[in-house]
Amino acid sequence: MNLRRNKEALSNSGGAAQSRCSGGHYSSAVFCLFLQNQIRELEGIPVIAGFLSDPAPEVRVQALNALNNLCMNIQNQEQIKLYVPQVLELIEMSAVNSDLQLGALRLLTNLSVTDKHQHLLKGSVTLLLSLLVVSSEALQVQTLKVLVNLSSNPDVMDDIVQAQAPASVLLLFDERTSPAVLLRLLTFVGNLKAWRPSAQVADELRRKQDCLFLVMLDESSQLHGKLVRLLSHPAGEIQAQVARILT
Repeated sequence: MNLRRNKEALSNSGGAAQSRCSGGHYSSAVFCLFLQNQIRELEGIPVIAGFLSDPAPEVRVQALNALNNLCMNIQNQEQIKLYVPQVLELIEMSAVNSDLQLGALRLLTNLSVTDKHQHLLKGSVTLLLSLLVVSSEALQVQTLKVLVNLSSNPDVMDDIVQAQAPASVLLLFDERTSPAVLLRLLTFVGNLKAWRPSAQVADELRRKQDCLFLVMLDESSQLHGKLVRLLSHPAGEIQAQVARILT
């Protein structure tokens, strides 16, 4: 099969799989599982992943979308996880708010739903935090979905709190921030605050300049004051989330 036909197959595979698997009926679910298994058994996943390095951005987006659909299958994740470094590189090298970044984050969201593959992303927290302060609402929401997934796992918390974090991330704790972003941001903070470091570990973290611990968790952080102000947020759900964090 030549390159053009491969690209056409890539485009068709992503759309067909998604449309046929979204019916919500038992027969659709069975067909979806069959299709996803067939693609894996026919060694289609490495072929699709090969398009992540295609020079055309739209082809790379299609590859990410196809892998994201296949990622719903646990067995497929065992192959897809091999391409996490390449997906992270796409996020880092692509234009901010691009479809490439959004597609890559959607894939990482599905791959990090369970704790089985979350360790593969523990080195990406600095990158994810940096996206929060420069991206659109849609990208912020998708980035926070990954961060919430990771922060729910105590085994990767040490890596999360040591990650470099822009101080400007605190500016998002504001009434003007989109509720969809703010709710997920508060969930992330709630997960962080559930982590209790020893006095020795806390002292070591205080010596790490600009780490997430200093920005959000240390006594010197300005986050507490911002959370108190959010208690008067007009949305009751946000008020309740803040109250849980502060108690």
